[in-house]
Amino acid sequence: MNNYENQLYQSLMVGDYAGEGDLIQLITDDEADDISQQENYSSEIPVLSVRNTVLFPGVVIPITVGRQRSIKLVKKAQRGDKLIGVCAQINPNNDDPSWEDIYHVGTLAKIIKMIVLPDGNTTIIIQGKKRFSILEPLTEDPYFTARVEYLEENFPKNSKKIQALEESLKDAAAKILHLNPEIPREAQVALDNIDNTPFLTHFLSSNINAPVEAKQKLLEINDGVERATLLLEFMMKDIQMLELKSEIQKKVHTDIDQQQRDYFLRQQMKVLQTELGEEGPEKEVEELRLKGAKKKWPQTVAKHFEKELDKILRINPSAAEYPIALNYAETLVELPWNELTEDNFDLKRAKEILDKDHHGLEKVKERVIEYLAVLKLKNDLKGPILCLYGPPGVGKTSLGKSIAKALGRKYVRMSLGGVHDEAEIRGHRKTYVGAMPGKIIQNMKKVKTSNPVYVLDEIDKLSSDFRGDPSSAFLEVLDPEQNSTFTDNYLEVEYDLSKVLFIATANSLDSIQPALRDRMEIIEVTGYTMEEKLEIAKKHLIPKQRKEHGLKAKDLSFDKTAIAKIIEDYTRESGVRSLERAVGKVVRNVAKSIAMEEEYNKKITPEAVRKILGGEIFDKEMYQDNSVAGVVTGLAWTSVGGEILFIETALSRGKGKLTLSGQLGDVMKESAMTALSYLKSKAEKLGIDYRVFDQYDLHVHVPAGAVPKDGPSAGITMLTAMASLYTQRKVKSKIAMTGEITLRGKVMPVGGIKEKILAARRAGLKEIILCQKNKRDIEEIDEQYLKGINFHFVDNVDQVLEIALMKSKVEEPMKFTFTSENNNH
Repeated sequence: MNNYENQLYQSLMVGDYAGEGDLIQLITDDEADDISQQENYSSEIPVLSVRNTVLFPGVVIPITVGRQRSIKLVKKAQRGDKLIGVCAQINPNNDDPSWEDIYHVGTLAKIIKMIVLPDGNTTIIIQGKKRFSILEPLTEDPYFTARVEYLEENFPKNSKKIQALEESLKDAAAKILHLNPEIPREAQVALDNIDNTPFLTHFLSSNINAPVEAKQKLLEINDGVERATLLLEFMMKDIQMLELKSEIQKKVHTDIDQQQRDYFLRQQMKVLQTELGEEGPEKEVEELRLKGAKKKWPQTVAKHFEKELDKILRINPSAAEYPIALNYAETLVELPWNELTEDNFDLKRAKEILDKDHHGLEKVKERVIEYLAVLKLKNDLKGPILCLYGPPGVGKTSLGKSIAKALGRKYVRMSLGGVHDEAEIRGHRKTYVGAMPGKIIQNMKKVKTSNPVYVLDEIDKLSSDFRGDPSSAFLEVLDPEQNSTFTDNYLEVEYDLSKVLFIATANSLDSIQPALRDRMEIIEVTGYTMEEKLEIAKKHLIPKQRKEHGLKAKDLSFDKTAIAKIIEDYTRESGVRSLERAVGKVVRNVAKSIAMEEEYNKKITPEAVRKILGGEIFDKEMYQDNSVAGVVTGLAWTSVGGEILFIETALSRGKGKLTLSGQLGDVMKESAMTALSYLKSKAEKLGIDYRVFDQYDLHVHVPAGAVPKDGPSAGITMLTAMASLYTQRKVKSKIAMTGEITLRGKVMPVGGIKEKILAARRAGLKEIILCQKNKRDIEEIDEQYLKGINFHFVDNVDQVLEIALMKSKVEEPMKFTFTSENNNH
């Protein structure tokens, strides 16, 4: 409504320029009726394009005309019937618009006055007469002309709805006048004199604070009720903005007044307290002393606290040390000294909670139940330091929350990823500016109990720099013999952490400091098997994703084969994070179909999975039949579980050079060299002509070439491949192996046996060769995962070759030829 003043000014200006008796009023009821009636207006009219302005019937506005085309149009109209069409320009920055650049609904206007200014521009004062729509553009030169159709005003007569809208529009306009002090009060008088509903909508539409596009939309609406309703909506938005602006200004003013008032009151209070010798710092200190008397802290801490309070009383309240000392005393009194939550010793309930929240992870659950059992019997046990070690996504962090729930304890988690400042663990000395306790004490203060379940997440991601080594700071925290007297740099007194159940999580043990690793009880959380992932998806992931996407159980269900397809073809991981994301994508697709009321299959099948998730991302490694000598199937452990790999070997004429390919690490290269050296030393026993080592080059390749590989567990696999190649004896069908070798031919145990066996089972292998010492790992694996596999436990390489290599040579063995020079040698 910021154009009311302009409207009044225009009206007065017209009166000044007009001759006697020509003063143009806003409009009378009779004039409004004349405007609404069809006069003998020509259907072919000149059209003037205007910028940033929309003319409405009955409204008087001045327009400055500067373009040559527009000046010609105005002068021609002034000499004739003084009627022109006025259309708003779509892009106001276009100096030479065409028909496509102007709106095709405008208002027929009558030129009331034309004034030629000294600078050459021409100003015309026009009054809107009737809305029109352009049927056919006729000319563009020397100015626009068009054939038009005039639009009638459509306002129901004697309609209660129209009366209500008219009253609402006037009330809204009055409110805007009240909220906007820039609008002159005379605008209210002009508004009160309008009794014609069509003109009221035109007058308010012309003056609302809205962009040209919005005003044009109002001009184009033929239905009177619809136009008035939209206009009221625009005005209400304007009212909201004005009210918000007024509220902000008022609040800022009030805040400033309040600050000044508070300042003066505080100054007066200081003077009164000084005169009376009452309250002031003494009151704060007494309140802290009363809180301290209720604490269950050790006697040494109580004495230290009292000493700090006495020190505060000796400090001037305006001194910089005063707030530091006060904050320190408040931190001491807010810590939960010996404030313990009661443990729930219902072991069956605890086991049910752990089983419900996590499928598998039997070792961890068993350890927690053991801890609870001893605590129940003894009622006094130092909290163990457990370290859950395993690949990402297997539920290590969420397990901490379940343990807290099972014990009935508070839960607190501290993420250690990227922590590289020792002060974040042990705190800063309170002499430093901005000093605060370390994260350990801060979290104890937050959780308000001395025996929470405290999860130290990603402890292997700790790093060190010039500010110290945080992992060294944890040596005291994670030692059951020392953490009862943990000292934070800020506190300066000992705090007992022995009742806390610390649970650390790690993806790798290699980066953990040896002294820190020694303080923790390492519990390996292995990856999930295919069967376990199926159960986790059915019991946890699918219900969770359904709930998060607003679906019910009846809206969709997953076929078991569909879940298996997602696991095998779209995820390759030890945990279930990628599986959850894939399930979420399928559920979102169903949610979209429900929201768009499309037909869909409520039963998710493997075909539906492929349609939603696209082509398979991973190919399942299957055993490849060895038809040639020198190819052996090995077993490998990766961060996403076990896999099978193939060791390929080939000989070519040369000088005994060894070539290794397939992105092999140093340890794996050393295994290959060890295997070759052993074969050379046992060549005669194995029936290998020693000359082949000097006159043939050996190439060992491990697909896939782009994937880095390392570790000693491929030792016996490489040796078997080389022995097969040199002796030209094929490797037995459907057999795999894993184990480290020594130069003496001993077979050493390796890790990741469970994952490797699962990979062999998925690939359809029937026999596996392992070190005798790995037999203990087999005994810990559920028998259902061992069905159909025959295990060979060996101590030396001779046993491996006896089991793996067939007695006869391949059908077309390689022919070795040797030079006479080497024969003579």
